[in-house]
Order: sequence, then C-alpha cells, then structure tokens
Amino acid sequence: MRNRSTALLLTGVVMSLGIVAGLGPLVSNAQDAVGNGLKAPSDFTAIADTASRSKALFQEAGKVIANPRCINCHPATRSPTQGDEMHPHVPLMIAADSSLGPAGLSCATCHGPENRSIMGSRLKSVPGNAHWQLAPASMAWQGLTVGEICRQVKDPKRNGHRSHAELIEHMGTDSLVGWAWHPGAGRSPAPGTQESFAALISAWVDTGAECPD
Repeated sequence: MRNRSTALLLTGVVMSLGIVAGLGPLVSNAQDAVGNGLKAPSDFTAIADTASRSKALFQEAGKVIANPRCINCHPATRSPTQGDEMHPHVPLMIAADSSLGPAGLSCATCHGPENRSIMGSRLKSVPGNAHWQLAPASMAWQGLTVGEICRQVKDPKRNGHRSHAELIEHMGTDSLVGWAWHPGAGRSPAPGTQESFAALISAWVDTGAECPD
C-alpha cells in the first residue's frame, strides 16, 4: 500500500505543461524566451550610456529568470507551481516557513538527487537535484516585473546576504540554478546556458547593477 501511495504521489508531481493567466508581465517574457538563446554581453556594447547598458543586460538575463524552469520555484505564495503554464503543484505543497516542504511530505519525498525518467508515462520524468527546495519567501518572483526582481536580487536583505560577487558565483556555479538547463524529459530548458546567463549577470554588475524600470 505504501509503495502504491508513493507511486501515485510521484505521478502527481509532474503533471502537464502551459501558463496560468494573470501572473503578470513576467509570464509573457517567459513565453518569448522559451526555445531561444541569450545574447552575449558584447551584443550590448553599442549602448553608450553605462546605466542603460546595465539595465539592458539584466533585461536579457530576465529571459532566464522569467522562465518557468526558474520561476516555478519562486512562487508568489509558499506553494510552488509546475509546468510551462505554472499550474499549482500536484500534490498541493504548502511550504510555510520551510523551503523543504511540510513535515511528513518534504520535497525529497518525490524529488531525488537527479531527474528520474518515468518509462511509458506521458509525465516523462520527475525533476531532481541534491538541493531541491523552494526559494525563500524573500525571493518570490511570480507576478513581478524584471525590474522589480532585479531590485530584489541585489538587495542583501532579501537575497541571502549575497554580495554582487557572490551573486555571480551563485548564478554561474550553483547546481540547482543549473538544473534549469537540464530539466529532464518532458520539459524545455531555460534559454542559453548557465555560463551565458552568468556572463550577463557579471556584465550587469560591472556596469553598476542598474535595474530596468
């Protein structure tokens, strides 16, 4: 019975893909970004004004930030979403103050250290990473503009007390961030690569870490 319950739970974790209406301007950005690459920092050198160039660099990085692969785990509430349409997580998960899920039904109940294929199922796979967890409430992104997220990301009081240098390292080397480009069967990856994304963040910092309006 326990094995059957676990199988049913796993099946529910990765239900179909698409975008829930009403999540704000970030969602349309995510739709535009799916399947496309990222521009390199060198593509922005023609913008003479440094502050304007900085804003444009973060706007480009926002194609990743706004992608469902990232934003599903940065929900407006303490409940993650799923799929390209960011539907409510199945089964319903309410993390409260924890980033690891409620007592008795933690993220690790279904999400292992790596993606797991489900042979013969339309669900394709269960996503996984050794550090799988919900973003902290201070880093809720859904429903925000890229500019609002930018101001949140560079605020040490909300970003885990990270310096600009630590933000670049986090974006470029963290394996959970990197999962967005290796999301497992049945999911489209975030645009570009983790390296190209980190290069944009680094160039954004070098130009003053200005945020789009």
